[in-house]
Amino acid sequence: MSGHNKWANIKHRKAAQDAKKSKIFTKLIREIIVAAKEGGGDPETNPRLRAVLERARAANMPKDTIEKSIKKGTGELEGVDYQEIIYEAYAPAGVALYIYAMTDNKNRTAQELRHLLSKHGGSLAESGSVAWLFDRKGVIEIPKEKVADFEEFAMVAIDAGAEDIIEDDPIQVITAPDMLTEVKTKLEENGYVGEAKVTFIPKNTVKITGADAEKVLKLISVLEDNDDVQEVYANFDIDDAEMEKIMSKLEG
Repeated sequence: MSGHNKWANIKHRKAAQDAKKSKIFTKLIREIIVAAKEGGGDPETNPRLRAVLERARAANMPKDTIEKSIKKGTGELEGVDYQEIIYEAYAPAGVALYIYAMTDNKNRTAQELRHLLSKHGGSLAESGSVAWLFDRKGVIEIPKEKVADFEEFAMVAIDAGAEDIIEDDPIQVITAPDMLTEVKTKLEENGYVGEAKVTFIPKNTVKITGADAEKVLKLISVLEDNDDVQEVYANFDIDDAEMEKIMSKLEG
């Protein structure tokens, strides 16, 4: 899980950048629309919608924007018809990329991603060539300062049905996707409130350093800057100190 753990830390830093660029709203709006279209506009009966609404509120998305997005998803308001698509690709040094996108134009998105990958030393892969390297999991992230006693927290999480717990900041509770809502609810009942989402965790990782590490992080950064790309999952492992140095450089 170490690769996912480091990657999660990058996500938090990247989210701070995206917030400044307002890109996070664009991506959240699409997720709300698709979630409402798929499971209805009531978050009480639509776990996926409930999860994305929690993230939208945490990002301080205006209430009217949230409501309009839900109505576009349910068809009460006219909106764009977004499709969910997975693109499989390779980054430099043989790192596998699993790219989750929402788009209203598959041809445009594929063309844009192919261009970005080619420009930064990557390439699109055939369907199925990368997917097997990742496990679909639920992840609940709890801020470390909210956990006074980690051992006690771990016992609560395990009793709730957690598969694994990663002690970092934030603490990450790994679950089966269909157990995500149940585990999150039980944690909340015990006073542990955090963000929940379904993600893809690599089964194994590729160690990268130096120029390769910088190229991989740069490629992922430009891919996630694309409005159609919701998430990029990767199976790399980078030394913490080196990752910090590269991220600071990219942020600059």
